[in-house]
Amino acid sequence: MKTIMINGIVLTMNQSMDWYPDGYVMFEENKILQAGPMEEIQPLLKSVCDTEWGKLEIKKKHAAEEYRIVDAARGIIMPGMINTHCHLGMIPFRGLGDDCKDRLRVFLLPMEQQAMDAEMAALSSRYAVCELLLAGVTTVFDMYYFEGEIARVMDEMGIRGIAGETVMEQGACDAASVEEAIAYGEAMMKEYQHHPRVSCCLAPHGTTTCSPETLKKVYQLDRKYKVPFTLHTAEMDYEMRELEEKFGCTPVEFLDQIGVLGPSTLAAHGIHLSESDILLLKKRGSSVSHCIASNTKAAKGVAPVLSMRKHQIPVGLGTDGPASGNTLDLFTQMRFCANFHKNENRDRGVLPAKEIVAMATIGGAKALGLDGITGSLEPGKEADLVLVETDSANMFPVYDPYSALVYSAGSWNVKEVYVAGRQLVAEKQLACADLREIRRQLAEKMKESAFGAMKELTRPGESANEGIKK
Repeated sequence: MKTIMINGIVLTMNQSMDWYPDGYVMFEENKILQAGPMEEIQPLLKSVCDTEWGKLEIKKKHAAEEYRIVDAARGIIMPGMINTHCHLGMIPFRGLGDDCKDRLRVFLLPMEQQAMDAEMAALSSRYAVCELLLAGVTTVFDMYYFEGEIARVMDEMGIRGIAGETVMEQGACDAASVEEAIAYGEAMMKEYQHHPRVSCCLAPHGTTTCSPETLKKVYQLDRKYKVPFTLHTAEMDYEMRELEEKFGCTPVEFLDQIGVLGPSTLAAHGIHLSESDILLLKKRGSSVSHCIASNTKAAKGVAPVLSMRKHQIPVGLGTDGPASGNTLDLFTQMRFCANFHKNENRDRGVLPAKEIVAMATIGGAKALGLDGITGSLEPGKEADLVLVETDSANMFPVYDPYSALVYSAGSWNVKEVYVAGRQLVAEKQLACADLREIRRQLAEKMKESAFGAMKELTRPGESANEGIKK
């Protein structure tokens, strides 16, 4: 059956950035067939629909079996958004020690060792995918532990995703050694290498938490399975100092020297990139995930995105984990991206809304090497699309739909979401899962684990540090 979304403001995000103030999108099964202005589809609508008295109903039986008509009611029809860097398993950490200066060592690492297991990671990821879908995110690149469980959740929930198994030299909560993590990750890659929506990769944690030998081994395996190679890069002050002291270079130069900087490399964060780093990324065809909300909340700085875009480096938006950026929606990232970069450059005109929406859609697809299948509304691409309603108080008037998405819209305006043609959100509710039940299951698991005592350490009115001292 063909689905035709009509009467919408259609943003194709194609190479020409075509958009239609009064347009439609047609798709069948998992593929987009066409998109264009309403006058283009009117003859077909007249032949199959009864539009008398403002109704839009299929009037012929055979047509009812062939077409499904969705009235967008002047909402914005756009490609599904793409979250290029996330940690889905960290929902239980959200809000935990948000203002604690040494949160990593006080909360995050100890809690992962004490409470994170395969069941917790799966339950957290299922909840996180619900949050992503309700916010119009149709593709996510995850990086965490127990990623075999997370890949299974992605498959069951219908989202498009890449599950990246974290590799660290010191071991982690799901692997006692690098060798164990790599074996686990490669088994995942084999299992999902032909899946239509979900793929898996090995994701080294960072430039200072993995040895050069480990980074090279992981890079070769990711290349073998034709999946992205990602790691935290140029994010931390101590990272910059350590590599300068050990090797006399920046993180990007280090990655290039050991031969792991290439077209499949996605550098997460890139806060401290120098101009020479950016030129090197350009030369090697690498990409960057920009996590503006997480970075600024942690007071780490603002990545030089304007320079990256000037040199045509693919830059996508990422939320980081719910412990770092708190929300998993890209509306927050788009607004932060606009505000911080304009403020940093003292120029209201930099990074116009159209460019930021591109970063949230086709830019993210390019950064992940998925631009051939998603990120824009074009014939032949996967039917990953979102309808953002414009009936709510915050969405009137809409002079510029890109501006409305970046400066006015929020996740609560997402009305419908499709991934590979399957409707996963309808009328702002999940069509694929029971969020209340998923939340209940996660809450029960947290209560039974070390997370159950965390609220005692962060009582209202106290900072996390003060709570710990008592």
